[in-house]
Formats: sequence, structure tokens, C-alpha cells
Amino acid sequence: MKRIAILGSTGSIGVQSLDVITEFPDQFSVHSLTANTQIERLKKQIAEFKPRMVAVKDEENVKDLPSYQGELTVHTGIDGLVDVVTHPDVDLVISAIPGSAGFIPTLRAIEAGKSVALANKELLVMAGEIIMNAARKSGVDIIPLDSEHIAIHQCLAGQNLDDVQRLILTASGGPFLHSNREHMEKMSPAEALDHPTWNMGQKITIDSATLMNKGFEVIEAHWLFGIPVSKIDVVIHPQSIIHSMVEMIDGNVLAQIGPPDMRIPIQYALTYPQRLDTPWPRFDITRAWDLTLLPPDHEKFPCLGLAYEAGRIGTTLPAVLSAADEMAVDAFLKGQIGFMQIPKVIADAMSCHAKNEPMLNRHSALSLNAVLAANSWARTYCRERFSAV
Repeated sequence: MKRIAILGSTGSIGVQSLDVITEFPDQFSVHSLTANTQIERLKKQIAEFKPRMVAVKDEENVKDLPSYQGELTVHTGIDGLVDVVTHPDVDLVISAIPGSAGFIPTLRAIEAGKSVALANKELLVMAGEIIMNAARKSGVDIIPLDSEHIAIHQCLAGQNLDDVQRLILTASGGPFLHSNREHMEKMSPAEALDHPTWNMGQKITIDSATLMNKGFEVIEAHWLFGIPVSKIDVVIHPQSIIHSMVEMIDGNVLAQIGPPDMRIPIQYALTYPQRLDTPWPRFDITRAWDLTLLPPDHEKFPCLGLAYEAGRIGTTLPAVLSAADEMAVDAFLKGQIGFMQIPKVIADAMSCHAKNEPMLNRHSALSLNAVLAANSWARTYCRERFSAV
């Protein structure tokens, strides 16, 4: 029986994780739930799963939460999140808070010896070196909780990393795969949120539309699997059936396929290293499948190139990339900037940081303070830019 704490239980990944947990009551129990603003959904989750601990962002939301038999304790803020994930009774933490908000709680969970199912890409983008070093020191597993890295994880099982030619991450291409730049300049948030394949939260859906999500996954794969960024490629695969591939030095290509249902990779992450029979839809091999593979258009989707640049340079630049993207996506959703201004804001922040901020020696260890300082600087830079518009 794994006792699970979920960072971000009311979001898309959190809700689907609870779907998986519900199907396997003899395997998993919910120890803790956390939420930001979706308090009504959290209240329903508390009533159904009866966790021992809950954490919410704002103290004013505490009064709205139910209690049962005096067994539920409620915590608030970042300290509350840390309390939840470091509790001695927690075995596994699902890290599904988008953006940088989940960074400190997830790091503290790893330092406390908790295994982590990681859905938050920004953590490894911002500070992959710090996260992976902490995991090695604590002797815990970090299992990626998305379809692409779960695919790579399975394809690499039993393989010698020296025999890997390259990793190939597949991308759906998002809703604007066949749109021209002129059309994309006028895209509304509603259009950008209409993903053709996956049902995800707003932030990751916009990142999918700009291909920044795939750029994040390149950096994430580098840290998860120890493969250089130069040996990680992206291909567009609109059907989202091939979830990713590994090419070996002898020319063989290993691929993992399945229906585009996030509950399948979530179940893999939660049950690893076991496998359990699943109630989710199966891949029907008898159907006539059109499996398209295309190179990405870097001119239409410059965010992908920005992520490669940040991944190659390293140090604190990926933290700036992550923070600037988070701010730019939020500004787009609020109607403050246009869709094609998202990569422009990120590129300007990265350029300004590289020119004006002291970059760390690439041969020295990355510090937590340096990451947090770069993150804070990028947010201030973007905030001032938006206020001047």
C-alpha cells in the first residue's frame, strides 16, 4: 500500500491521478491533497478520499474546508505544502503544481527521502542539476509523469546508455500545426486552449501550442536520462500514438505506443516497478492508423529553439526561460500580449539576463540561491515590461 501526497490535486494531472488511485484501492491510499484556488473541487475530494492532511495557498480558504472526526489537519502556504509532502507517513509524492510554485516543496520531499512522480516539467528545467543530485543523495526514484518521458523510460529499460544514438520526443504540434504566422498573430486564448489531442491544464496547453512544452521536455530528458541535449530530437506526430522513441547506435529504433490517455502513464508511474492490469482504453492495433512524422517548424515555433539554447548553455538560463514563459503565458491568457509575443518576451528576457546578469561558471555546482534569484529576476523583468505596455 503506497500512501500518496498530491501537490495540485485539483488540476488535470491531480484529478486523473485520483482516477487511477480509485481503481486500485488495495494498492494506494490518499494521505494528503493540496490546491490553489479550486476550493470547491478540493472539498469534494476531501469528502471522497478522506485525506489526513490538506494544504491550500491562502489562509482565508481554510474556513471553507470540511473536517471529519477531527482527523484532518489543514496547512497553508509554501510551508504548508512542505509539511504535507515531508510527513513521515507519505511514501510517494505526485508533483503536479504547474510552474515554479512546486519547486521548493518537491525538493524538500526528495530531501526527506520521498519518491516523486514528477508532472511539473519546470522543476527539472529550472534546476535539474539540483533536483537530480538531491535524488541521488537521498536514494529515491524520480519517475516522470508524462507520456513522452514514460515512453523513453520504458524504451531504455535494460539498455546501455553508451549504445543510445539519440532520444526522439514526439509532439502533437498543438492546435496551430497547420496555421501560418499571420493567423497565429491573431490567435485568441480560447483558440490556443483548444488542443486537438490531450486534455490538460491551461499553462501546459498554451506551452503545447507554442512548442515550449516540448522544449521543456528536451531539457527534462537530458536530466532524467543523462543524455546530452545535442542528442535529443523532436518530431511532430499529430496522432499522439507514438509517445517517443530511442534510436540505438546500430540503427534500431525502439518506440512506445498507446492511446492518448494520461491515466496510462500515470498508472505506470504510480505502480513502477510493477505493472497492473488496467481498466483504461487499449491500443487497437487492428485499426488503420495514419502515423505522421514531421520535422518541427522552428520559424513558426521559436520557443523550441529558445529551450534548446537554454539547455545547451545551462547554468541559470533555464530558470530564466521557465519563469519568463510562465509570465508570458499568463499575460497572453489575460489578453495583455498576443500569442506570437510569447517567444519574443522570453527571448528578450534570456538575452538581457545573459548580458547583464553574472553567469555561473559552467564547471561549478549550481546553487539553489542562484536559481531562485534568476527566477525572481525574470519575473520582475517581465512584470515591468507588461506594465509599460
